[in-house]
Amino acid sequence: MRNRKASATKAKLKPARFWSQHVTETSDALTLEQGVFSKPTARAIALSLKRSADASTRRKSEPYRSAMSMLVFYINRAGKGLPPARKRVLEQAKDELRRLYGKPPKGG
Repeated sequence: MRNRKASATKAKLKPARFWSQHVTETSDALTLEQGVFSKPTARAIALSLKRSADASTRRKSEPYRSAMSMLVFYINRAGKGLPPARKRVLEQAKDELRRLYGKPPKGG
């Protein structure tokens, strides 16, 4: 017979498998459009993030910082699992966000 108490304790101690998804969905930064990071172009991703950041009433900093933070968080969490072409699009989305908010290009 199995020890129910031991297995119940294990289940409680086991961390959530996809904690980064939980952060993305419940973050105070902003409410994201579903599938934002799957959009086909850097411009579409940046525009979606900008819409979300500008409309958010939960964010704690300026819209640009919230949008950029969420994008960088996604890139960092996806890490090695991202195909190079997808990572390139997401990196380009950072440049596009800078343009949309009138910020200087990185390194310039």
